Amino acid sequence: MSNLNTQNNLLRLIRFDFRTKVAKNRQIVDPEADPKTMLDYQLSCQPPADPDVSEVIDDSAKDIPAKRCGRGGHGRSGVVPSSATSYRLSPMDETFDPKTLLATLTDLPGVYRMLDAQGKVLYVGKAKNLKKRVASYFRENHPSPRIALMVSQIAKVETTVTRSEAEALLLENNLIKSLAPRYNILFRDDKSYPYIIITRDPFPRLGFYRGATDRKSDFFGPYPSSTAVRESVNLLQRMFRLRTCENSVFNNRSRPCLLYQIKRCSGPCVDLVSRESYAQDVQMASMFLQGRQQEVIRRLSEAMDKAAADLAFEQAAVYRDQIQSLRRVQDKQYVESSRGEDVDVMTVVEEGGMLCVNLAMVRGGRHLGDKPQFPSNAGDSTPSEVLAAFLCQHYLAHPIPAQILVNRSLNDAEVSETLGALANRPIPVSEPRLTMHKVWVEMAEQNARLAIVARRSQFARQETRLEALQELLKLETDEAQEIRIECFDISHTQGESTVASCVVYQGNGMRKSEYRRFNIKDVQPGDDYAAMRQAVFRRYEKVSSGESLAPALILIDGGKGQVGAAASALEELGLSHLPMLGVAKGEGRKPGLETLIFPDAREPVQLPAEHPALHLIQEIRDEAHRFAVSGHRMQRGKTRKTSRLDDIDGIGPKRRKALIAHFGGLQGITDAGVDQLTTVPGISRELAEKIHAALH
Repeated sequence: MSNLNTQNNLLRLIRFDFRTKVAKNRQIVDPEADPKTMLDYQLSCQPPADPDVSEVIDDSAKDIPAKRCGRGGHGRSGVVPSSATSYRLSPMDETFDPKTLLATLTDLPGVYRMLDAQGKVLYVGKAKNLKKRVASYFRENHPSPRIALMVSQIAKVETTVTRSEAEALLLENNLIKSLAPRYNILFRDDKSYPYIIITRDPFPRLGFYRGATDRKSDFFGPYPSSTAVRESVNLLQRMFRLRTCENSVFNNRSRPCLLYQIKRCSGPCVDLVSRESYAQDVQMASMFLQGRQQEVIRRLSEAMDKAAADLAFEQAAVYRDQIQSLRRVQDKQYVESSRGEDVDVMTVVEEGGMLCVNLAMVRGGRHLGDKPQFPSNAGDSTPSEVLAAFLCQHYLAHPIPAQILVNRSLNDAEVSETLGALANRPIPVSEPRLTMHKVWVEMAEQNARLAIVARRSQFARQETRLEALQELLKLETDEAQEIRIECFDISHTQGESTVASCVVYQGNGMRKSEYRRFNIKDVQPGDDYAAMRQAVFRRYEKVSSGESLAPALILIDGGKGQVGAAASALEELGLSHLPMLGVAKGEGRKPGLETLIFPDAREPVQLPAEHPALHLIQEIRDEAHRFAVSGHRMQRGKTRKTSRLDDIDGIGPKRRKALIAHFGGLQGITDAGVDQLTTVPGISRELAEKIHAALH
């Protein structure tokens, strides 16, 4: 029953991630701003008193309308459940009876959760009609062996009624992320896609942007990758010469930068272009990003003819070059549409037991590229089921375009209706009919096949490397379990803000969710040996107590000193039996010249540069180094933004300001004696002595 209590507690805590749930075109109302709404939701998640069949309904919430909020011209609205009804059915201490369950279900939309005998959630789903959807699982013949296996394990079903499919989709998505059910198809949650931003400054800035959008700037996209954004920004710089520098740089220039010299900027920072002329370039760039290339070419042609008629041949040549650049872009964009449409192309491909969903983005008629996604827990799911799962999960966090093209018909007609409810407008989800649409879908399918080939090749390469490493080190592992490798590295700047990293390799890839950083304290600054010992001790302290898994191999980025320090930490914890290997950098830190150091009496080994085991070690070592350096930089930046005075009790913002104003800075405060410190208003002798002691 402990698992059941855990699930109930988790359901009470889920609040749909209201604050910034959806990326671009959606902002959900915070229910805590409305206590009644929050009370309604909390009541909906309370466990009922009756252990058999019961409801929890807050009658006072029946007349509360569903809250919607949007961003005006920015697109779809968010739907916030203001109340829900929760049913808990089929107690696990009784025999599960589907007929009894179905007799209690409602025809309303909602979410259902299927649990096994231990109270673990097997599957989470949404339904327009709960009774019909749940009943479909308990028919005699199942077309999917995977679903049949799941149904055979069901010991309990819980349902939560919502007032719309959109609310059901929100709750389903949050439950899937929180509970990670075994039989749900899961996709990696990309938090945001990049955009091109044009600010609304007097001289607008063109740039790369990732994050939540607002009304203070114009955003174009989203783009499937940062590479696609940067290529477009470079193109716009060549054609329209818009500035890309931040305002802090722009406002303090006294002469034009190199971008002006190479004709990538018109030099608005030093008034080399008028505001009216610059505004025209910004307008042209915006029209280009909206897919109105023909109109841009027409305007530039008219401007070129006028400049030539006025004998302004240099300006006419500039317009000519812009037109030629635009035409070259059109020649490259052989998949461009003249209709200026916004379309997402979703294709699912299955080859050799591997499924891939490829998302291609078309904005303003321009094909911006694509991005493959590989599902987890897909099992023997059909491609159509995988595609439907991706559609629902993806568009909860990303803006929905005007049209979605797919390469397979979806058996679930509710998908289009649900997306329409999320966007607050009809969303056609269909197979291609127009020739250009067919070209887009065929390209996306081909790229999905290439992604599968690349992924399979990567897996094969990783397996070869792992086998070579096992053979080299004679690692004894359980064949039924994946080999787990952990690697440590230390990063600091002359002893400042020392950070240790621990990265994990398992299952033919890095497990980023299990990475750890350790802020090293109470050691001599710059003492890498002591820092390594502390990091290893803190990591494996939980292993010695049985709270964490032990790796099959520990890698230490360092030589004999670091390896010896790590070995002493393991010996103190009683874990000296764990295999360990040090990776010492070679001459000039050149890759391929590394020396492998053992903690025992074995001689160091230097593998050939082409050895597959060395390639795997380098990959893991480099990732540990990257993770340590990034952590150190964050910690160092945080430290340098704070004052040593902040650590002294009794020194607040006012006294700190008074001290700095009196002595001119921290160095002046450090050089001052106790008597001098007491001359500052608000500083007593006792506090002055405390300050003097802390700074010396």
